[in-house]
Amino acid sequence: MERLARTTGIATLMAICGGVAHAQEPAAPQVSAALTQQAPKDGTTVALTLKRAIELALRNSKEIQVAKIQASVADRAAQITKAQFMPNLYAGSGAGFTYGIPETPGGRAPSIFNVSYTEQVFNEPLRGQAKETQEQAKAQKISLEETKNSVVTRTAMAYLELGKVRHSLDLLRKEQESAEKILQVTQERQSEGYELPVEVTKAQLTKAQVIQRILQLEGREDELEVFLRYQLGFSDAQAIDVTPEELPGEAEQAGDNLVAMAMTRNAGLLLAESDVRAKEFRLKGERRGYFPTLELVSIYSVLGKFNNYSQFFRSFQRNNFNAGIDVHVPIFSAQTKAAIGLAKINLEAAKVNLTNKKSELSADVRQKTRRVRERDAAKEVARLELQLAQQNVAVFQSQFAEGKLNLREVERARLEENEKWMAYLDANFQKQQAQLELLKTAGQLDKVWQ
Repeated sequence: MERLARTTGIATLMAICGGVAHAQEPAAPQVSAALTQQAPKDGTTVALTLKRAIELALRNSKEIQVAKIQASVADRAAQITKAQFMPNLYAGSGAGFTYGIPETPGGRAPSIFNVSYTEQVFNEPLRGQAKETQEQAKAQKISLEETKNSVVTRTAMAYLELGKVRHSLDLLRKEQESAEKILQVTQERQSEGYELPVEVTKAQLTKAQVIQRILQLEGREDELEVFLRYQLGFSDAQAIDVTPEELPGEAEQAGDNLVAMAMTRNAGLLLAESDVRAKEFRLKGERRGYFPTLELVSIYSVLGKFNNYSQFFRSFQRNNFNAGIDVHVPIFSAQTKAAIGLAKINLEAAKVNLTNKKSELSADVRQKTRRVRERDAAKEVARLELQLAQQNVAVFQSQFAEGKLNLREVERARLEENEKWMAYLDANFQKQQAQLELLKTAGQLDKVWQ
């Protein structure tokens, strides 16, 4: 990465440092159309935009794949209860040896072959359970969207931090060169008797601190690259090149607007609302447990004479068919009363949780909106400090050219400029983090890559 030349004039510095943050940062290679359409090969370097990185993460994330499976499982579970209200046809055999009156543990007569049909027509507790599981299946789809939002947030943060770390490393390596020049000049002056040994030690300490920070950032760079390669589905040998980008301005909207958006799109709140609906379905069904239940039933069976039917019944008929309804009228049901009580408590808990979620969400959005503004103000302060440091370097270089300053003073000014550069990069990244957190809370993360 290339950064601002230290010898630029004051007017140029003002133009570059003012306004848009990403105009100050080094340019990175653009993504070609062919590259975004084809899978990267091992050992190559892929230049990614933030939008492309998010698209790859949504396509290849293992977390999203697991969440999709869980959503499918919830759908299948909902179909199990619902299936009892559909026609169910079974075939089988109840053949067996009998001694005495022919009967089986299920109450049916022993048969060589039988076909039975069942279909629930009116069973309100069971219908309530079916609607509850269907609502839970919908909630699982909301959880899937929440997982996608988490993947988008982490991928975007890792992408933006990797750009910041690499830019900081470039600055630190230049800072290392300045520290080495300062140390060299100080050692020469100390050998000539113009400097105390303590000044040499200070210069050595400065150089050692720069090297330490370089090693720390190189470790962080490696961690971010490993995370992004895993998240994007790249191989271990794949190199990633990122471009400095700014997030959209939607995160800086008025707090009231974002609160209203969050109330309709926040995944946590949608899950709480879905839970309330599910518990309402369950309570409604349990309350109707005092109603009669009605089920369509029929059975066809083929009987055998070897089960001694002729000894206990006046006549024997091999083929038998029965069809009708099975009605149960509850007169006293302690289980129904207990089920209603449990459903009430669960619904009350779900409603309290929903109320708390709404209050917490409103406060959270307003807090994160303030945080974005605070980070923006801190970024502006860092930008002005950087601009001042750059202007000082220009002045020092002019004085050095006139012989009024020595090389060590110029290099110290350059060290100060590098420090302000990295402080600006940190402030910019912290603002981007705050923006991402606010967009996620408000349910507006799709603005990041549109």
